[in-house]
Amino acid sequence: MNKPAPKVLVLILSYNGKKLLDDSVTSYLENDYANFNVVVIDNGSTDGTLDYVNENWRGVYVLRTEKNLKYSGGFNFGLDYAFNKEKADYVLVTNNDVKVDKHVISELVKVAETDSMIGFTTGKVYYFDKPDTLQTVGKQEHPIFWNGDHIGGRTVDSGQFDKIEERIFADDIFTLVNRKMYLQTGGYDTTFAFQGEEYDWQARAKKLGYKIMFTPFAKIWHKESMTIGKNSAFKAYYDARNPMLVILKHKSPEFFRKYFWKHFKTGVFRSSLVTLKQLRPSVSFATWRGFLSGIMWGIKNKKLTFRHFF
Repeated sequence: MNKPAPKVLVLILSYNGKKLLDDSVTSYLENDYANFNVVVIDNGSTDGTLDYVNENWRGVYVLRTEKNLKYSGGFNFGLDYAFNKEKADYVLVTNNDVKVDKHVISELVKVAETDSMIGFTTGKVYYFDKPDTLQTVGKQEHPIFWNGDHIGGRTVDSGQFDKIEERIFADDIFTLVNRKMYLQTGGYDTTFAFQGEEYDWQARAKKLGYKIMFTPFAKIWHKESMTIGKNSAFKAYYDARNPMLVILKHKSPEFFRKYFWKHFKTGVFRSSLVTLKQLRPSVSFATWRGFLSGIMWGIKNKKLTFRHFF
């Protein structure tokens, strides 16, 4: 008797982005995998997302929160439902601003099923408006920042990343989550409301021996930062704050010290000067607020010592 296909729940988080769901929900529903359901997490939207989904797609369940739980909290709400109530074997965490290949679920599961210690599985992310150009196929390791640049970013896909292999880190634009790993780690840490949440979760999973895998046969096209804005003050705040917290949580004081001064010079001081020259003072101010918020979090949680700075 053939083993039944593992149960997969596709979780699409959406906040006031009902029109973005046209591509994401429709393309996921067209997948060729045998055992999956699509769930939209309506994260406190005020644009009628619940009614919009119910009117347009039969069989798509809407999990609604009455207030915005932010990115990590919204997904945690969905992860709890998927793994603890629906008893899914895997959850595909995915953005709402994507369009996906019809084989994406089956290709992710195919790799995930090869090893129970694969915590996350992801694939190729292309730019939606440049469909043959890669946004990311995983992250590089950086000697100071730890979580480095995107592999393959802004390069035309000519088959140069067509090998299934392990990654140091990966973006969670779409990632298949292993049930066992979720139960051991508890999902996202809501300290990271936006930005850096997948970085921290992956760091915690890696400490337990879990791997992050990349498969070139799972493909999606991403519209990029449609909810929070690619160059917004909102994003600048969390970019300045959250990576610093991850380093503080998971690395030694010596590692943090090198990171901190580099981050201060390039990620805060220099970048804030650039945005001021571009007449974007709100972005500059948000960068400094995020940086100082990260320091205050370290002090409040007794994570910072003299050795972290000197």
